[in-house]
Amino acid sequence: MLQQTQVKTVIPYFKAFLLNFPTLKSLSLSNEVKVLKLWEGLGYYRRARNLLATSKILVNEHNSKLSKNLIEVKKLPGIGDYTANALLAFIHNEPTIAIDGNVRRVFSRILNKNEKKIDFKNLIETNKKHLFKTKRNSDFVEALMEFGALVCKPKGPECSNCYIKNTCKYFKSGKKFKQIKTLKTKIKNYNLFCYIDKTRKKIALTKEHNLGFLNKFYIPPIKESSINKKIKNWNFHSHFKDSISNKKLNINLYYKFSLKIPRQHQWFSLKRNNEFIPSFTKKIFKQILKIT
Repeated sequence: MLQQTQVKTVIPYFKAFLLNFPTLKSLSLSNEVKVLKLWEGLGYYRRARNLLATSKILVNEHNSKLSKNLIEVKKLPGIGDYTANALLAFIHNEPTIAIDGNVRRVFSRILNKNEKKIDFKNLIETNKKHLFKTKRNSDFVEALMEFGALVCKPKGPECSNCYIKNTCKYFKSGKKFKQIKTLKTKIKNYNLFCYIDKTRKKIALTKEHNLGFLNKFYIPPIKESSINKKIKNWNFHSHFKDSISNKKLNINLYYKFSLKIPRQHQWFSLKRNNEFIPSFTKKIFKQILKIT
């Protein structure tokens, strides 16, 4: 849950999740609909699907135990190098480091070197004797992350309060490296079409679309658009902007009142739904409720 999501946002979701799934086995016996419903609003829903898939594999094929082998752990759904190393440290207390953005920044500052020029795997392997003097490897991994978040911060690092400043080249150097991260934002234009049953306050949704960031989720029919023009037989409702991950979306919302909907569409209530509905779709619901 903490991947690309702030702690304060995660806490209530985490508590609710554990109430529903107190054990790995209880999670493995659940289904995607329930897991996604509990994840609703957190975004990046592939994480939830991978978590469920991994729980089933561990329970059914590995007697509910996680391997101590990095390569084996990385075979699990959604587990990359960072997560695998974090799991090995937190669960098995293995001498390893989970290299996230905070940890990269800490090492970059210690060396006063742009992180893109650092081979972190080689750096850790070469300095194993110095890094893993403690048997509390789990605490060490977490401490590195927290140190990067609270002391060696992206902006305004608290160097005066830092216990390792005397060995930090960034602190000592009069010529500190500058690291500028640029995230390319993709801007897309879409036309979104809402079939509305005004009497029953329902809207037609479908999973048949080509939006990778909302793959397999229910949304109104949507098409990418390169120009703004009136759509025949559709009423223009509004233009609004949204963002998902590093994508910015410009959306023209159209609607029509109809009791018939295309194939592969289903009616959904605009107010109450037991099935998981992504936040993107819920924003559409709020727009449409204004005219029903």
